[in-house]
Amino acid sequence: MGETAQRVRQVIEAVADTHRDFAVRIGLEPTKLSKSLRGNRRFTPEELAAVAATGGVSVDWLVHGRGTGPAPAAGQQPAEPARETGEAERAGDERRRNEFLDAAWKLISEQGYHAVRISDIARACGTSSGAVHYYFPTKQDLLSAALLHCVHSAFDRQSVELRAVDSAHERLLKLIDMQLPAPGRVRNEWLVWLQFWAETALRPELRPIHNDFYARWREAVVRIIRRGQRQGQFRADADAEQLALGITALTDGLAIQVLTGAPQVSAERMRGVLLDFIERELLAPTGGSHEPADA
Repeated sequence: MGETAQRVRQVIEAVADTHRDFAVRIGLEPTKLSKSLRGNRRFTPEELAAVAATGGVSVDWLVHGRGTGPAPAAGQQPAEPARETGEAERAGDERRRNEFLDAAWKLISEQGYHAVRISDIARACGTSSGAVHYYFPTKQDLLSAALLHCVHSAFDRQSVELRAVDSAHERLLKLIDMQLPAPGRVRNEWLVWLQFWAETALRPELRPIHNDFYARWREAVVRIIRRGQRQGQFRADADAEQLALGITALTDGLAIQVLTGAPQVSAERMRGVLLDFIERELLAPTGGSHEPADA
């Protein structure tokens, strides 16, 4: 594990300013990261998958020194032709790795977390199981990384779309519409998220990652509410933290009912309940003054 810790250090130096920043990004307590880097505890498979996903490297490289590693540090670049070749190889590795992750999370949504096999993922990508194992030595490595990949992709996509909307009220309505589990990609992401919840309830080592994602989800709503207060659209006396907790809890609870086929709970009714809550608890009684707000 000493060599693995050294390789994790290389990843941290390549993508983060401090060890603490990196720990937060992968959902790991900073003290646990420090202990692992010093050799006082072992990285779990889930933690290595998170390091790999964040650093753009393969778990195989972290554990065995094979596969995709981090880009060379500044001042340590090889000669130009070799650098170009290395960059092309890394780009190819990253595309291949993401192809496996995309296939994995979609299969998880269709078949269930524990039913998916490495051979299923290989078949979906038109390759062999050995090719998948090159990037992900174990099934657990792949499935954990696939969960992270799915959630990161959803957050990134939603962030881009929300930043394009200036009005906080419209931005919140947009967020609600993006969370409705209609058939297609969003429903599949919800199915993966439900299984992540179940795995987290049974496996405490996943909780730091889960809690980091959940904090980001609530914080996104808090920022929209505070933006609306600055714009005069939302009640100035509203408790942004409390209302964000209510909105996210309502969203999650209603989505579970939609996904499990609860009678009379459709995606459209879910939307209506959320809009009623926002109108009753959040909207200012008058339009108020509109002030520009940073994204």
